Amino acid sequence: MATTGEESQNQAGRHQEVGHKSLLQSDALYQYILETSVYPREPEPMKELREITAKHPWNIMTTSADEGQFLNMLLKLINAKNTMEIGVYTGYSLLATALALPDDGKILAMDINRENYELGLPVIQKAGVAHKIDFREGPALPVLDQLIQDGKHGTFDFIFVDADKDNYLNYHKRLIELVKVGGLIGYDNTLWNGSVVAPPDAPLRKYVRYYRDFVLELNKALAADPRIEICMLPVGDGITLCRRIS
Repeated sequence: MATTGEESQNQAGRHQEVGHKSLLQSDALYQYILETSVYPREPEPMKELREITAKHPWNIMTTSADEGQFLNMLLKLINAKNTMEIGVYTGYSLLATALALPDDGKILAMDINRENYELGLPVIQKAGVAHKIDFREGPALPVLDQLIQDGKHGTFDFIFVDADKDNYLNYHKRLIELVKVGGLIGYDNTLWNGSVVAPPDAPLRKYVRYYRDFVLELNKALAADPRIEICMLPVGDGITLCRRIS
C-alpha cells in the first residue's frame, strides 16, 4: 500500500525520537506526553545524554525519556539508596537513577560494553553523580553469583534489568535473593515492541522474533512467582515491576 508524503513524513518523525518505543497507538499522543510532562522537567544532563545517544547507531537500545522520568520518581518514592542496573548502554537510565539517589547512594552497574558507557560518562561526571556508580564491565551472572556467595542477600532496594532477554530468567533466580523484602526489581521490554500479542506468522524483525519467546517465558514465570507482587506498565517498551514479598 502506497504512503502519502504526509504519512512518510510522520513515520520519519516517529523514529527521530531517540529510543521511541512507545506502545501508544498515536505518535501525537506520545509527543504530547514528552512535550508536556517530560521535556519541561528533564534535567539538563539527561537532555544532553539523550541527544548524544540519539547519534549512536544503536540508539534503539536506550531507555525512553518518559521511562527515565518514571524511574527517577519511583526511586525517590521508595527512598532507594542501594541499587543495581544490569545493562547500561550509554547510561541514560543510570543517570536518571543516580540523580534520584541521595549523595551517599550507590549503583552497581554492569554491562559487557565499557565503550558505550564511556560515551555518557562525561555527562554523568559533569552532573556530579559519578561517585555513586560502581561500573563493572563483563557478564552480570558471575557478579551476581559472587554477591550471593558473599552473603549480600536482601541488600538492594531497587534493581533495573535492561539487558540480554535470553538471560532474564537466570537473572531473576539470583536477583530475587539480592533484592530486599519490600524492594523492587524492574524488568524492561516486557511488551517487546508489542510482539507478545503478535500472531505466530506475523512479519517481525529478526531480533524481535528471536527474543520474543524469552520475553513470553519471563512474563509467564513472573506472573506465577509467589515471592513477588507484579505490575506490568505500558511505559516505554513495557516495564514489569516486581515487589518482593517473601
